[in-house]
Amino acid sequence: MRPNSVVLPVLLVTLGMVFTQTGASFAKMLFPLVGPAGATAMRLTLAALVLIAVFRPWRQRLDGRQWRAVLLYGGAMGAMNLFFYAALEHIPLGIAVALEFTGPLAVALFGARKPLDFFWIGLAVAGFALLLPWGEASDHISPIGIVLALCAGACWAGYIIFGQRAGTGGGPHIAALGVGTAAVIALPFGLATAGTALFDPALLPLGLAIALLSSAIPYALDMVALPHIPARLFGILMSGQPAFAALSGLVLLHETLAAPQIAGIAAIMAASIGATLTIARRNKPKIA
Repeated sequence: MRPNSVVLPVLLVTLGMVFTQTGASFAKMLFPLVGPAGATAMRLTLAALVLIAVFRPWRQRLDGRQWRAVLLYGGAMGAMNLFFYAALEHIPLGIAVALEFTGPLAVALFGARKPLDFFWIGLAVAGFALLLPWGEASDHISPIGIVLALCAGACWAGYIIFGQRAGTGGGPHIAALGVGTAAVIALPFGLATAGTALFDPALLPLGLAIALLSSAIPYALDMVALPHIPARLFGILMSGQPAFAALSGLVLLHETLAAPQIAGIAAIMAASIGATLTIARRNKPKIA
């Protein structure tokens, strides 16, 4: 990979987003068999086994402070996934991801003071309002699903904050431990709702595909791409997640969205891109 070329890293990040949302669509297919909590537990457990086998975190020594950070990071990840998959039972994938995206957007705009910051906040709020079940076109949008997706967004905010703390001075083994912690948290909920169906060998191929698509492969692609791509560009690319989610929901789950809902998703994406550009410009180091 040429040092100055960002084409391949951009393609890798984009491919990772496609895998992530495809995995979410496949996970929703598991709901009739094991429920949302069961699908969450299966995805995180299998992903943890893959990441632990690859990165072998037992070779690293962590002090008490690092372990606390890892546990908070993994706890936020586990809760985020449980809430998100529960939301998918009630609302389309594209809307769930857009609502969940309010979490990282809130982190990005925390402490906003500039007029432009409040414009992005207003745009995000307008997008959120368009996703609410106001009229007949939104009859299939459950208020419960909206609340669950927003809870997932709050956990995503915690995931970002605790993940930064856990990752300081760490490496891939931190992610493996975090996913392992999330799996431990999700597994009791999966067992409570799915029971022995969680261990059905017939579901293992689909469960492994979900784990690879939603966690292991996107993480590996990001690991390759991130050293070669500016943080600002990565943030802009990640803002496309709701669009990929809506497309995946349409193609794989046959979920259709009304025009106001598409506009709401676009508004949240625009607010995320705008906030990313604004923050990057503000934090750009000055040359003496």
